[in-house]
Amino acid sequence: MLGPASSPVVTSGEPVSIPENLLRIYKAKPVIFKGHGNFPYLCGNLNDVIVSPLLYTCYKNAQSISRAYEQYGASTIQPISEEMQLLLTVYYLVQLASDQVPLIEDLEQIFMRSWRESHLSEIRQYQQAIPQAFPQVPGPIAPVTSAQLPWLAGLAASSCNDSVHIIECNYSLAEGLSEMFKMLIEGKLVKTNYVVIICSGRNRTIDSCIAVTGKYQARILSESMLTPAEYQKEVNYELVTGKAEALGAFFGSLCPDGDTDVLLEKFYQENRARISPSLSGANKPAAVDASGTAVCPNSSTQNLDLGSFEKVDFLICVPPSEVTYQQTLFHLWHSGVLLELGLEKEHLTKQKVEQYVVKVDAEAQTKFKAFLQNSMQNPHTLFVLIHDHAHWDLVSAVHSLYPQSDPAMGFVDRLLNCREVKEAPNIVTLHVTSFPYALQTQHTRISPYNEIHWPSLYNNGAELYHENKRYYGLSEFIESTLSGHSLPLLRYDSSFEAMVMALGKRFPRLHSAVIRTFVLVQHYSAAMMAVCGLSQMKNYTTVETLEITQNLINSSRQCPSGHGLMVVLRIPCIPLATVAYERLSHVRERLALEEHFEIILGNPNSGITVGKHFVEQLKIWQKIEDAEWRPQTYLELEGLPCILIFSGMDPQGESLPRSLRYCDLRLINSSCLVRTALEQELGLAAYFISSEISVEKVAPTNDVLESDPEKLSSTDNEDEETVIEGSASEKRSPVKRERSGSHDSAASSLSSKASSTAFCSETSPPLVPAGEVGKSPHQVLSNNTEESVNNVEKPQPKTEKDSKVAAKVAQASIASSVPSPFSSSSASSAPTHNSFVLQASQCSMAKASRQPPIVYLPKLVYDIVTSADSTGLSKSSSLLPYHSVMWASSFRPLMSKMMTYTEQSLYYRQWTIPKPIHMDYNNRNEGRMDTFHPRRLLLSGPPQIGKTGAYLQFLSILSRMLIRLTEVDVYDEEEINTDLKGESDQYYHQPGDVWPDVETFKKMPFDYTIHDPKYEDASLICSRSQKTKSEDRSTARKQEDLYMRRQTTRMRLSKYAAYNTYHHCEQCHQYMGFNPRYQLYESTLHAFAFSYSMLGEEIQLHFIIPKSKEHHFVFSHPGRQLESMRLPLVTDKSNDYIKSPTFTPTTGRHEHGLFNLYHAMDGASHLHVLVVKEYEMAIYKKYWPNHIMLVLPSIFNSAGVGAAHFLIKELSYHNLELERNRQEELGIKPQDIWPFIIISDDSCVMWNAIEVDCSGDRKSEYTWTERNISLKQILQHIESAPNVTHYALIGMRKWSSKTSGGEIKEPFSCCHVHDFAMLNVDLTQNVQYNQNRFMCDDVDFNLRAHSAGLLICRFNRFSVMKKQITVGGQRSFHIKSKVSDNPVAIAPAQYICAPDSKHTFLAAPAQLLLEKYLQYHSHRFFPLSVRNYNHPVLSVDCYLNLGPQTAVCYVSSRPHSLNVSCSDMIFSGLLLYLCDSFVVASFLKKFHFLKGATLCVICQDRNSLRQTVVRLELEDEWQFRLRDEFQTANAKEDKPLFFLTGRHI
Repeated sequence: MLGPASSPVVTSGEPVSIPENLLRIYKAKPVIFKGHGNFPYLCGNLNDVIVSPLLYTCYKNAQSISRAYEQYGASTIQPISEEMQLLLTVYYLVQLASDQVPLIEDLEQIFMRSWRESHLSEIRQYQQAIPQAFPQVPGPIAPVTSAQLPWLAGLAASSCNDSVHIIECNYSLAEGLSEMFKMLIEGKLVKTNYVVIICSGRNRTIDSCIAVTGKYQARILSESMLTPAEYQKEVNYELVTGKAEALGAFFGSLCPDGDTDVLLEKFYQENRARISPSLSGANKPAAVDASGTAVCPNSSTQNLDLGSFEKVDFLICVPPSEVTYQQTLFHLWHSGVLLELGLEKEHLTKQKVEQYVVKVDAEAQTKFKAFLQNSMQNPHTLFVLIHDHAHWDLVSAVHSLYPQSDPAMGFVDRLLNCREVKEAPNIVTLHVTSFPYALQTQHTRISPYNEIHWPSLYNNGAELYHENKRYYGLSEFIESTLSGHSLPLLRYDSSFEAMVMALGKRFPRLHSAVIRTFVLVQHYSAAMMAVCGLSQMKNYTTVETLEITQNLINSSRQCPSGHGLMVVLRIPCIPLATVAYERLSHVRERLALEEHFEIILGNPNSGITVGKHFVEQLKIWQKIEDAEWRPQTYLELEGLPCILIFSGMDPQGESLPRSLRYCDLRLINSSCLVRTALEQELGLAAYFISSEISVEKVAPTNDVLESDPEKLSSTDNEDEETVIEGSASEKRSPVKRERSGSHDSAASSLSSKASSTAFCSETSPPLVPAGEVGKSPHQVLSNNTEESVNNVEKPQPKTEKDSKVAAKVAQASIASSVPSPFSSSSASSAPTHNSFVLQASQCSMAKASRQPPIVYLPKLVYDIVTSADSTGLSKSSSLLPYHSVMWASSFRPLMSKMMTYTEQSLYYRQWTIPKPIHMDYNNRNEGRMDTFHPRRLLLSGPPQIGKTGAYLQFLSILSRMLIRLTEVDVYDEEEINTDLKGESDQYYHQPGDVWPDVETFKKMPFDYTIHDPKYEDASLICSRSQKTKSEDRSTARKQEDLYMRRQTTRMRLSKYAAYNTYHHCEQCHQYMGFNPRYQLYESTLHAFAFSYSMLGEEIQLHFIIPKSKEHHFVFSHPGRQLESMRLPLVTDKSNDYIKSPTFTPTTGRHEHGLFNLYHAMDGASHLHVLVVKEYEMAIYKKYWPNHIMLVLPSIFNSAGVGAAHFLIKELSYHNLELERNRQEELGIKPQDIWPFIIISDDSCVMWNAIEVDCSGDRKSEYTWTERNISLKQILQHIESAPNVTHYALIGMRKWSSKTSGGEIKEPFSCCHVHDFAMLNVDLTQNVQYNQNRFMCDDVDFNLRAHSAGLLICRFNRFSVMKKQITVGGQRSFHIKSKVSDNPVAIAPAQYICAPDSKHTFLAAPAQLLLEKYLQYHSHRFFPLSVRNYNHPVLSVDCYLNLGPQTAVCYVSSRPHSLNVSCSDMIFSGLLLYLCDSFVVASFLKKFHFLKGATLCVICQDRNSLRQTVVRLELEDEWQFRLRDEFQTANAKEDKPLFFLTGRHI
């Protein structure tokens, strides 16, 4: 019935007197478990019995049917009857062996199975039958009555040779208990382990209790009821009061030649003459004390927004173990993380590294307060609080304030769960543990989505470790005990157990931990004596202990260099560990073995003390020259023959070296049977081992630079050692066993072939293992630590990246460049060939490296660990997971071996609840379902797998991620066609002019050539001023280059950037409308209609206007109809707002479009309207709830950007008229209303300004610098330009890092503007965007605006950066077949066909097909124009892209237009696209064409085509054929466009 004791027992009836001398006579304290019904009072000698309510609680729980079954309609199912429960209990006790102890978990599962079997049909729909894990229990056919019960119980017990005795009472349990005590005193229950007392007389209800009278079982059960604190107190009391001395005397009397000590003294005296004086001793670090103050906890609901952080900082919290602390400092040092995160500069010192690691004890408060203060002062730094070994100390801070509790506990709760940590929006807590179960309860603070189990089960280890590596954890150890395996790694010592059991009966008042320790120390002492020649002592030890001792003592003798094995002797209780240490040290000294092996007392509160002789040996092996060096971690004891007495109630994350050969756990507290306690003890032995590689394969290596010891580890044979993606092993050589530090992240290629040989030779100094040759001590550790980090980034061996990473780490890790803070020694020379003389057969350490350690367990623990259910799950896995949690119900499903880590987590989250002592006990938020903290993460993984390296790697990945989030890829391309500008010596403005002069600007010629690099594959526009030089313009460009990725550069976002929906910072929360305190911003839908003659109908648009933006609009008073959008005056001057409304057309970019202009506008008030298609309205509104939307009519759902531009401009002009009328009534002149709007792309991310310094001696001399400025500054500068309303279009350059001084010498250009333009809707009233266009519509509009005599000005001082966005925009138009859904790519040649043909029709707008076809296949229509740039195609009233190989000349047919002089130009083709009534026959007859030039007429239908040919008298000069008619590949209902081509006569 092992398990925690809880509430007091309910008693009633007449008292039962306990005999006076019960313990003295019976030699054991019976443990009485209350069962059903009433329990009598006990009086008299109460100290000699123990009463527990555990069974009573189990019975009670089994009566309540679990909620999990109720929800499946199981409310009608009856629970197991009391009679059946008791009968099943008897069945269970009967089948227990004499050395087994009953487990409450077993009983619960038996009840569960029995209940399920009896109600199988009702439950079958709920869950499949659970596999049978227990001995067959008879399924009841009819219910058992209380009258039948004693008889059935007696029948069951009759077969067990009296190990279970049944006592039946008629009136009350008192008579049965009295009878039992009498039988105990009389010695009648010597063979009986369990007495079951049943009273079934009255009222048909039963009273029952079960007494455990077996001496072994009673001792184990009574000791299991002690808390760890009580256990230590009891042991200490027995040692201090001298009770244990009787044991010592008993052992002394066993020896045939008198007292063991007399024998030792005799041996010492005989050998004294030939033994040199002992050389032991070293200074001992001070112990750490613990106390502290409480910080009250609270909760927060803020989530994490990575976009608002610029860098990463961290603090690692470790248990208060000096060794773990030093070990973590080592790992951190060698990871290079501090340098990578920019937290420290080169030349790290130990003091600097110590700032980032804190022991969670009374002194932690200072470092922790500094961490909290730092987090408050740096809101844009993300602080990661890493809680390593997170299952340690989960005691509630409130509970630990009570005097009876351990004062050293509760610090984790006090610090990590304090209100400041919970509420800080920039602190993330990462719990790291191998045993996460206690953090996975019903009250957990960690969301299941925030759990990372590493390594994941899904990769089956295939990619995790190199094939030469194998991880040995609990399951591998258990597997080795199955038949078919040569030598089991898990063992128990039956002789030792038998002696302990015998002595337990002889000394009933002593705690078994004291007895076990004294027996084991005696066995080790006897074994040492036997090995030293006192062969008679062999009879006073066990075979197992003798083997350990022999191998330990002989290991260093066999190795020329003196390498030896480590034996870990685990003694949890520190006072007992001290006793063992003193006794073993005394025996060693008497036997003159002080220089053969060391005995180290590993106390968690202090550092390591190693004798001077052994420190010198370690320094020789590790080539350390620092006189002051001392080992500070167990990993540095590599190769040292020693017994490490590992004390402390729980291991606290200390890693052991790979020379560990035996892990002696015979003294662990076997009564504390909880999963975490067992697994963490077994976790001490967890290992990476490397598969054997034949020694002959290993070539000696000595081509390593003396000055660069890291080379050895980073260059040789990386493919042999690389461990993939954070595998966590540390690197070890292929022959070696890897002992990973708990750090180890991914293991490493940092090892060389050399390391796979043995390290011993008689001629050379001893070598350090595995690529550690020539390293200072911290480097030895680095092999166990840092490699992990180095390798996480190496997905494959022998890549260029590998060598870079290795080189980078070599620089970052101080090992090769900076002396270690832990040692002042520098690396000495690399090994010579002689160093590698192969003597693996002699070196015990090399042998030990080839296999995992052997683990000795107490028999009780061994049985639990190795017994498995039918799924193969070890029984230890189904134990209570942690001592401060309890099961939510006995009626829980069984765990299964097939469960993934995630399923195990969900299992514990459903079926365990924390006790009041647990820090999560009060984590319940009233009225809220989830109690998860949004910024808590849990990283779990097996012991020694490399979690430390993994979380250090996580920090560096997180840091890189933040940098990536603050960076953006912007287009960085040089302007094209710059050679066609013409080298003009005339400059119209001075370089320093900030505004253009209107009169001067009017004199500037318009530059027809397109310079924007995005139009690199567009047709060149010819003008008479150019002598076209680029005959070979397109020959250099291959067709596939058109599809090549455009050139970008990575830029850091400035504070004036525009952002997408992923950015949330405190400043723009309200701007975005995501204030957590309010619901999403309300908005209303307003219709807005205006008529437009060109469309021949009224246009109905819809505005979505959030409440917060209604002040920008005018509404009618009675019906709140939208009347107009408010416009400012030309004369208004204010630094607080932008006058021009900004319109951004967008499609497919609700997440990625850069619509957050809060920072770009530097917080200034501005009006920003998103122009969206009707079908995307809802999704844009969801992502941008506080933005004004202009929703285009549904007829434009498949239209291109031309339609959006057209409607924006027409709406804006209509609104200008409305505002002029409205404000005229207020006495304001129409021309004073601000006429500009901004049309901006949704990918404009940052804006730059060039500052020109003209302070040189001559006017022509100037210098310039470019810097990032806010869009607000640029717009306010342009808006305040003199005579600004005289310009029709104002734009700016596209940014490029290659901009030259010549390009900005003229501060203003009269040329095309793109991407971000201020449009004067008043001046451009009669110039429209073409609503049909998909591409180049801005070029088309610019040409028409210029031909109408309007001024287009580009400010060369300003530039816009455009972000590369790979989704949405033009990419959202996919051309596919209308017939099949098969998404086969259709070539542009298929976009047109002959009319009335059976061609496959395409599901795409006709205009898009036309534009795409002309871009790629215009040579079919204009064969003479290909690369014939001096004879362009004449394009009337429009610009269509005919591809880069064809040049065009744009002319306008409007009267009084500004056109290129064409009198001396001869054209190779004529393009008439949807020409209107301004194009007449006489206009076309002015132009000259080459013989054989081609014509292409494009109309809406075939009828218009014929009418156009007749109206323009085309047949006079052009010859047409019937087969020269085409159409876009559209069905009739999709309104295809029709073409007619002809040849010039």
